[in-house]
Amino acid sequence: MTTQIKSILLVETEDLLRNRMGKALSKRGYTVFTAANYIEGVEIIAQRKPDAAVVALKLGRKSGLDVLKTGIRHHPSIRIVILTGYGSIATATQSIKLGAWGYLTKPAKIKEILASLDTDLSRYAAIDLQVPSLARVEWEHINRILFDCHNNISLTAKKLGIHRRTLQRKLQKAPPNER
Repeated sequence: MTTQIKSILLVETEDLLRNRMGKALSKRGYTVFTAANYIEGVEIIAQRKPDAAVVALKLGRKSGLDVLKTGIRHHPSIRIVILTGYGSIATATQSIKLGAWGYLTKPAKIKEILASLDTDLSRYAAIDLQVPSLARVEWEHINRILFDCHNNISLTAKKLGIHRRTLQRKLQKAPPNER
């Protein structure tokens, strides 16, 4: 356990994921606070002043970036890591510019989360942080756009700038296994 971080806030809408991460962090000796949405997360930051926070990017109407901005205003020394199921360069860049300590894609292991909160960079050597392949990034991007278009193939193809049949062929393939 890092000597500087003793308490961690988890802001995640998915109950199962939030509870599992909370238990895993508690077992490692951290004081854990949990929140299911923006309002709960910001209140805990303002009142409890946790050392760190792991915040989901998608929180319903509000974004994890809103928690990041407001949280840093209430508690400037908090270390916030953004956790997302659909990582993109744009949101990663925006997160870091707003003051995020780190940016991770789901599923992230507790070791990876703790490493991203740690200032001791030598710990990164013990963790296998792999860059996803180009095929994996493309597959995730296509599926994120498809989700945003409510599974409408024609609209998704239009937004991606590819032919509908090309998109259908890509969707029939299994996702690349490597991360």
